[in-house]
Amino acid sequence: MKLIIAYIQPEKLNSVKQALYDAEVFKMSVTNALGCGQQKGFHESYRGADIEVNLLKKLRVEIAVNDDFVQPTIDAIIKGARSGKIGDGKIFVLDLGDCIRIRTGEKGKEAIG
Repeated sequence: MKLIIAYIQPEKLNSVKQALYDAEVFKMSVTNALGCGQQKGFHESYRGADIEVNLLKKLRVEIAVNDDFVQPTIDAIIKGARSGKIGDGKIFVLDLGDCIRIRTGEKGKEAIG
């Protein structure tokens, strides 16, 4: 079991979701996040004042999968999120110690589905 965490551009969410659905991955959590990397932010002027914005809007997508779905999930995220420009995002793959479905009490691979 693995936990896949991806940081993507907000405008890429629909294409990432579609690519995941095509790969038969239907369960995910999505949260708003702020961050910066190689983009390093940008400068803008607001009411005459120069403002440096170095924390950019991102989305954090978390998906728990069984081992046989790890690579298809990664490939789907890349397919949906890649634009070829700096700021496309990152994917992290973590070992998942256990998973418990609250409704039934199932554990492990069965709980992930």
